[in-house]
Amino acid sequence: MKQFLHRKGVTLSPKVYFVDGLTYMALGLFSSLIIGLIVKTIGEQVGFTLFVELGQLSMSLMGPAIGAAVAYGLKAPPLVLFATIVSGAAGASLGGPAGSFAAALIATEVGKMISKETKVDIIVTPFVTILSGYLVASSFGPLINLLMTSIGEVIMWATEQQPFIMGIIIATLMGLALTAPISSAAIALMLNLEGIAAGAATVGCCAQMIGFAVSSYRENGVGGFVAIGVGTSMLQVPNIIKNPLVLIPPTVAGIILAPIATVWFDMSNNAPGAGMGTSGFVGQIMTFTTMGFSMSVLLKVLLLHFVGPAMISLVLSEWMRKRKWIKENDLKLELGGK
Repeated sequence: MKQFLHRKGVTLSPKVYFVDGLTYMALGLFSSLIIGLIVKTIGEQVGFTLFVELGQLSMSLMGPAIGAAVAYGLKAPPLVLFATIVSGAAGASLGGPAGSFAAALIATEVGKMISKETKVDIIVTPFVTILSGYLVASSFGPLINLLMTSIGEVIMWATEQQPFIMGIIIATLMGLALTAPISSAAIALMLNLEGIAAGAATVGCCAQMIGFAVSSYRENGVGGFVAIGVGTSMLQVPNIIKNPLVLIPPTVAGIILAPIATVWFDMSNNAPGAGMGTSGFVGQIMTFTTMGFSMSVLLKVLLLHFVGPAMISLVLSEWMRKRKWIKENDLKLELGGK
């Protein structure tokens, strides 16, 4: 059996499923739901009907996009990949984003095992892939979706009751998830985070991205600043493994700023923006979508998402450098030049 699974590329690895799989799920989400919501919002704000319709269409195709993304990430052969699009759609309709991920994951692995094992592969492989995905979606999708949304509701309720403590906890955990090789965006969407809980998550994610971008500017220059600050702080994972202390400045920035967001500024966001931080400025666009665009909201966003994380992380990282806790090139990226 082990030889068969190895030959078929089925690893049964939690790392592959819940790290790589969630990462590719996030790419599917961004290519459908998130970009669709951004385009729809722009269309509504400027009165461009085409953008509204395009955004709605993109959002409606979240399930198929997740299915294709997960199958691609798990290196599915063509017939399995194309059939998993249907499984992802079934999972989304019956179990939301989490149901779509589960259906696509199982359908991909079952499809890989059956692929090219019969003389009528063109019929058997897509049929088995679609059937297995649909069975997962119909049997477990609603339960998975209920579980994830219930957890999200508890988190949001707890944040409203204890905004100071919960704001810190959410900002810290979501920020670390964003920097780690897992998808904070996928987690936020599966939990359906909204309100001030989503606002705290956004602050924590922004703190990681802007914090690392500023702390590492002397090593990586403008190129590194943009790659981390607008791309992803995940680029620093190899350096974190070498010296975990480099995590302290951006994490502390999130801890300090989160209560300001939840207790005093009442910052809120929606699920698509909660786990994105400053990546493509999606966190900021979704904040404006949720809170409305005004000078007051703009100033809060600038302070909590950009200026605050930058100042706190810079001061703390420089202090740590003087004490040799962060050494020269500890935050250096291999980007092929500055």
